[in-house]
Amino acid sequence: MVWLTGLPAAGKSTLATALAQALEDQGRTVALLDGDVLRTGPHQDLGFSAEDRHAHVLRCATRAAQAAAAGQVAILAVIAPRRAMRSAARAAAGTLPFYEIHVATSLAECERRDPKGLYRQARAGLLPGFTGIDDPYEAPEAPDLRIDTAVTSVAEAVAAILRQLG
Repeated sequence: MVWLTGLPAAGKSTLATALAQALEDQGRTVALLDGDVLRTGPHQDLGFSAEDRHAHVLRCATRAAQAAAAGQVAILAVIAPRRAMRSAARAAAGTLPFYEIHVATSLAECERRDPKGLYRQARAGLLPGFTGIDDPYEAPEAPDLRIDTAVTSVAEAVAAILRQLG
């Protein structure tokens, strides 16, 4: 399981998609789980309360663990804003390899990108509880890898993750 965590617009989905392609090019089978996509489908019953966010992370981790147990490389692009959430996700992996990749792009850069206009909406008070604005993001203390997409290209980041995976 490869968990890409970071602020909204940090580049998690972009890296996850590129990593999935690189692994498939190597002949590996991949399960790509994107938190935003899951929230519009099987997790649409969940909101953004602390309890619902935790449930979302656990559902993602469970799906990923099932895929990994079946022999796939499970790649998750999920914010998981609290350390406790990511710890629970790691626990859900059991004995499966689990790599926490912190997409450590700064808040300023994420706001500059703002591809969906969510930061502008949050700053205007239209999205209460938005991660990074009025709901904290607890950065991993000891991730397996830290990547800042403001200074690292997608190709360089994917290469670094592949090296980490061995």
